Amino acid sequence: MARRRAFLQLTLRIIHTIDEMRASSRSVRAESRTIGFVPTMGALHAGHIALMEHARHECDHVVASIFVNPTQFDRLDDLEKYPRTLDADVEACSQAGVDVVFAPSANEMYPAGLRTNIRASAVGSILEGASRPGHFDGVATVVALLFSAVEPDVAFFGAKDYQQTLVVRDMARDHAPGVRIDVRPTVRGADGLALSSRNVRLSADDRVRALAIPRGLDLARRMFVDGTIDADSISSRVRETLTEQGLEVDYVHVGRPSDLSEVATCEAGDVILIAARVGDVRLIDNAILDR
Repeated sequence: MARRRAFLQLTLRIIHTIDEMRASSRSVRAESRTIGFVPTMGALHAGHIALMEHARHECDHVVASIFVNPTQFDRLDDLEKYPRTLDADVEACSQAGVDVVFAPSANEMYPAGLRTNIRASAVGSILEGASRPGHFDGVATVVALLFSAVEPDVAFFGAKDYQQTLVVRDMARDHAPGVRIDVRPTVRGADGLALSSRNVRLSADDRVRALAIPRGLDLARRMFVDGTIDADSISSRVRETLTEQGLEVDYVHVGRPSDLSEVATCEAGDVILIAARVGDVRLIDNAILDR
């Protein structure tokens, strides 16, 4: 692996410090080349790779970050269990055409602890924000710090974390107006389960039970297409689908796409979001209601 890592470093730069990252980006910008950025916490899967490949298509220079951000975890055990696979991640980035991997330490990102915390916009106070207090403040803060280090033109995110994309867009509007946020469709496995770094923690039986989540989303879409517009009716049926498989449901929520405000009557374009625990693994997913 050491020899392989040395070879990768000939074709893909691995940067660990903010100063070096800024210098790298500014040299790219001096050549009038555009920078695409894919922020990740590692444990890369096909969803991440799809973002990187799209960034490669859209931009001249691609940076991916690998940083398990401690400030967005509300539970220490969840932080400790998060998979860390840097060598495999670097190789995956190389295969996807990434030019630079930015892999800072926690001390590099927060050299004196967390001195300034960006408060997420109002959309971050509900759903995931209510279930995981401080989570979106941590997300907004670390993404702002990463944008400051990488100085990208475009940052790419997956739609699976729908609420997070709204938080990031609001943060960028206020703190990084030069960065365009590009949200790409959710990538799913052959069985329909949304790809997530947490999926590796599912047992074989729990993986099967977790399929109730995409089935619930499909049910919601079918109900809407068939004429059901009462949000409570849709969310209740979806919740039943999840609980029948033994999932511990955190929320099933139908909201407006711009701010996730709760709706009574569904309209085309509204989004249904699910958070549920399968065994000890908490999964989220969403779908757009559209005829």
